[in-house]
This record gives sequence, C-alpha cells and structure tokens, in this order.
Amino acid sequence: MRIIDLLTEESINLNAKPKTKTEAIDELVNLMETHNNLTDKEQYRQAVLKRETEGTTGIGEGIAIPHAKTDAVTKPALASMVVKDGVDFESLDGEVAKLFFLIAAPNTEENIHLEVLGRLSTLLMDEAFYQKLLNAKSKKKFLDTIDEAETKRFGNEAEKPAEEKEEEKESEKKKGDKSEGYRVLCVTACPTGIAHTYMAAEALEQAAKKMGIGIKVETNGSGGVKNELTDEEIANCEGIIVAADKNVETARFDQKKVLFVKVADGIHKPKELIEKVLSDQVAIFNSSEKPKKEIKQAKESVWRVIYKHLMSGVSHMLPFVIGGGILIALAFLIDGMAGMPQDADFGTHTNAAKFFKTIGGYAFNFMLPVLSGYIAYSIADRPGLAVGFVGGVMATMAEANFAVMFNIIDGASFAAPGFLGALVAGFLGGYMTLGLKKLTAKMPLSMEGLKPTLIYPLIGILGIGVTMWVLNVPFGYISYGIQKGLLYLASNEALNILTGILVAGMMAVDMGGPINKAAYITGIATIETNPMIMAAVMIGGMVPPLAIALASTFFPKKFTKKERNDGKVNYVMGLCFITEGAIPYAASDPLRVIPACVVGSAFAGGLSAAFKCTLLAPHGGICVIPVVGNAGFYLLALVVGAVVGMLLLGIMRKKVDPSEFPDKESKFKTWLKSLSKNKKLK
Repeated sequence: MRIIDLLTEESINLNAKPKTKTEAIDELVNLMETHNNLTDKEQYRQAVLKRETEGTTGIGEGIAIPHAKTDAVTKPALASMVVKDGVDFESLDGEVAKLFFLIAAPNTEENIHLEVLGRLSTLLMDEAFYQKLLNAKSKKKFLDTIDEAETKRFGNEAEKPAEEKEEEKESEKKKGDKSEGYRVLCVTACPTGIAHTYMAAEALEQAAKKMGIGIKVETNGSGGVKNELTDEEIANCEGIIVAADKNVETARFDQKKVLFVKVADGIHKPKELIEKVLSDQVAIFNSSEKPKKEIKQAKESVWRVIYKHLMSGVSHMLPFVIGGGILIALAFLIDGMAGMPQDADFGTHTNAAKFFKTIGGYAFNFMLPVLSGYIAYSIADRPGLAVGFVGGVMATMAEANFAVMFNIIDGASFAAPGFLGALVAGFLGGYMTLGLKKLTAKMPLSMEGLKPTLIYPLIGILGIGVTMWVLNVPFGYISYGIQKGLLYLASNEALNILTGILVAGMMAVDMGGPINKAAYITGIATIETNPMIMAAVMIGGMVPPLAIALASTFFPKKFTKKERNDGKVNYVMGLCFITEGAIPYAASDPLRVIPACVVGSAFAGGLSAAFKCTLLAPHGGICVIPVVGNAGFYLLALVVGAVVGMLLLGIMRKKVDPSEFPDKESKFKTWLKSLSKNKKLK
C-alpha cells in the first residue's frame, strides 16, 4: 500500500502550533478523524498515548511517527502536520520534532502500519526529502513531494505481485557484486521495533550499493523478523554487522567476524561500519561468550523483571487452575444433587462425581509445578524448565525435607510449602540455572553439547532439590506452630469470633500454602467439637475468588481484558470453595490483592462466627449450604465479605493501560451522556 493512498489534503496541517506532546497528538487525531475511519475517536487517542508509554515515537532528526493498531480503526490511514518552531516530543535525540506522521491501523492480522512505517522511515532518511516536506507551500505540494519520492524509491511496487516484488528486491541488492553473493550481512533492531530498525537497514543498504558491495539486512521489527539470514549466507559472508539496541539471536554467527554497534551507528555511520567489518579490526565471535560490545537493552526495574517472570509462570498455570477447578466444582455439584452425605469423601460418592474430581485433581496437581517451572524457564530459558518444575513438585510435598527423611521429626508436623514455596522454587531454580550457565561459559567447545543434556539438568535439579529439602523445614515448622496455636484458640468457645476472623483471614494469605493449610487442618480437626471453626474456614476460602470476580465486574478499569474474562470463572470457583482461582491475581499483584482478600475473608469469618453458623462438611462450598447451621446468615456473611474485598480491590488497584479498558460504555453511561446532551440542546 502506497503512502500517498493513505493521505488526503484534509488530513494535513502545514502550520500546526501545538505547545506540548499531548496537544500535538490531539491535533493529529483530529486530522485523522477527517478520514471517517474511527469508530471511537477517544479509544484511538488512548491507544496512541499508550503506545507512547512503551517508548517515544519521536525517532529523532526532527521527525515523529506516532501510531496505533486498534479495533477503533476501520481502515488504515495517515495524518500529517508540520510544526515550524518544533515541539518537545521526548525524541530519542532530545531535539524538538517538526514533521509528524500519525498512522492508524485496524486490529487485523495484517501489519499494515509496520509496512507504512518501513516506507516512511526509508524515505525520511533523505534529508532533501525531509526539507521539502517541511517547507512545502501547499498541501498539494506536500502530497506531490511524497508521491514523487515514493515512486522514485519504490516504483509501482504496491501494484505488483508479491513474488515479483521480492525478486526485484533481491536483484537490486545483488547489483555490484559479481559473485551475486553477500559479502556483508546485517541485523538491525531497536527496542520498539519501528523506525530506527528500518532506517538503519536503509542506510546500510544504500551505503553498500554505492560501494559496490553485496549486502543483506535482516530487520527485527515489531512485526517479526523480515529478510531472515540463511545458514548458507552466514557461512559464505565475510562479516556481520549487528546494529541493535536490544537482544537478537547471535548464536548462529559463531566463528564469524561480528561487529556489534548501536542502531544509531547503522543510520549515521553505514560506510564506516561496512569498511570496518571487512577489515581485520573485528574479532571472531564465540557464541559461548557474551560479546563485550553487544548492546544491552535499557535496564528494567527490579519489580518489572520479577513481574515479567512471574506472569510467565501464571499464564502457563492458569489453564490448570480453571480447567481443574471447574471439573472439581462439577463433582461437588453432582454429589450435592444426588443427595450424598457432605463428609470427607464428598465429591467422590457417585461414579460421575468421582470421574470429574479425579481428572480435576490431576490438573490441580500440575498447577504449582507448572507455575514454578515456567518462572524458571522465563529466567533461564529451556534449561531452567526442568529445575523449576522439580522445585515446584517439592513445594507440594510436606515430606520433601531432611527433618522428615531422617526421622528427626514426625512428618505429621509438617505441611507442604504450597503456592509461596512454588514461587520461591521458580525464582531460585531460574537464577541457579542462569548462574550455572555463566560458570560453564568458558568450558571447551567440545563439551558444548553436554551442557543442555547433562550438566544443566543434573546440577540444576540436584541444586534445587537440596535447597527445597532445607527450605521445606521452616515452612513445615511455621505450619505446625500455627496449627497448634489455632487449635488452642478453637478449644475456647469464648474466643470463637476471634478464631473465626483468624482462620478465615489465613485462608486468603497464601491460598494453598502452609498458612492456608494450617487454618484448613484446624477446621477439620475441630469439625465435631466446634463446627463454627469449619464454617469460618470455608467462608474464608470462598471470599477471595468471589471478591476478585466482583471487582473485575464492577471495577473493569482496574483489570486487563484477560483478567476480566478469567474473573468470570472465579464466580464458580468461589461458590465451590476453590480458593486457588485467586492465585493468578495474587501472584501478579500480591501487595494489593492479598491484603484486600485477607480483610474480606476475615470480615466474613468473623460474621459467620458471630452469627453462630456451623458446618459439619469439610468441603463443597455452595453445594453444602443445606447442612450449614444458620444458612441464611452464613450467606449474608459471605456476601458482606466478598463486597468488602471487592471494594478494597477497587480502591487499592491501579488503573490498567487505557487500551485495556472495556471497549464499550455501559448502557447506563450512554443514557447519562444522551440525557446531558439533550439538556444542553434545550
């Protein structure tokens, strides 16, 4: 698609005078609206602003190319403006931006905006072209300048079949090289994968063309890898230039001359780089060592790094939580409808219920190992997976510690580390493997094949095994001490309300870990002597998923689209006493989610005990309500606790990115707006 096809005179302003970056974007969005391609102007504007939070689109040299791909766009289009005096757009070179192009792309599989970005970036490399646009006397002249430059540079490329365009591109690149091979290969990449990636590629290609040197440039843009280098090309080239400000795959360049530079050098020093890589000044690259000149990505905050690894584990764990949780809920429902006794075997009395609970249980058994394994995988790549997985399995086993193994203490006094233990195992396993990689980096090349097949799994699994073998002991002692203290409180009926508050709140602390398990075991242990405790325990475990489900419904701007969709499942999990439905949310935002859930659960548990509600079944959630003493008040306590948790989540959580907001307004808001407009008209 040609640039000229996406611009109209109505979408151009040659004398714009915005004072700030926000004003510049607002002006551009207004120009974009002239195309009649926006179904929701504000949603599109917010998408453009969100893109700026990921990294400025002020690419430097007085140019800015903001863009957004969203459902609010029906067809691709461009808007442009010239700011004679310039405006601070937080450009990468610190200079003001004077020439703007805004891109709007529909949310389809076709990355039209990236194609347009590439074309614009290529043309804007020409200083004369930039100056002509900046000084255009009329909108027609502005459009004619683009048309002339685009035709000269790309010809009628947009009208030709893709195969013909590719053949011409390859032919053009090979001109001047008698062997029709590539003497120099390049890889370009920038953090956001937009303009600088393509500008560096264009500069290197043009410089090589003038020098009569065959060159091929691979671009690692936001649309993926384009023009990928082949093994044969790598083997036959004389040298490789990696002009990148982010990590790219370099292992394939082993034993070749590789020059690592900033992407900006690819734009401004292309001839110098080509001459240097063809000389003897560039060392041979050894893929087992991190290149000294390799450019690192901008440093992320510690919390951002932790969050990224954590979400890798959570996203892989989620299917096990949802699938297993719903199947277990079905098992309770079937036994409940069949009138089976709500005892320790509830959910397995009928064959159908047993079938669903067994399969759901298998899924739940994988939940924590998968969480731990994929946290480690995110940190250390594939070698970390096995290490993290083993650590996660040990986090589910109370007996996996030296104190029990050597009969130092009775295993009944220990509880499995659970959710918190799996988190610890995932991070420890990942960084252990990362450390192991660094320690073995200088091993002989002849042993390279042994690293992933023997050294990493053997030493890594042994290391995490020994670590969890030790860490499980304090987890077990904590659980044992808490259980003893709770049993003492539960034996004193005068302290029932306090005990109800404590056990219910504890159910929401680690949602499957030692604290949660200590409260649950206390409830079971006192189920006959003081059934009020079991009632408080169950209600405490039901509140977290329900509070999250309600919060994602009534405070949608505090949750991403995915979190809102997954939140609906938590209605079922909460009602069926499956606290684990809250784990993904607690893992991704523990400092807000856990306190809110703990307070909500504690409220519910205290009210349950105050209303003297009792429960003789150890599980079942809503399915065992018929056997709950004072069931009406019990449901009231559940609602109050869930609402308290919901309100706290609504207050404490931050708003997510604007593009994650609900796509459509509620009918109530739409009605209010229409009412307001009618009043203004009157």
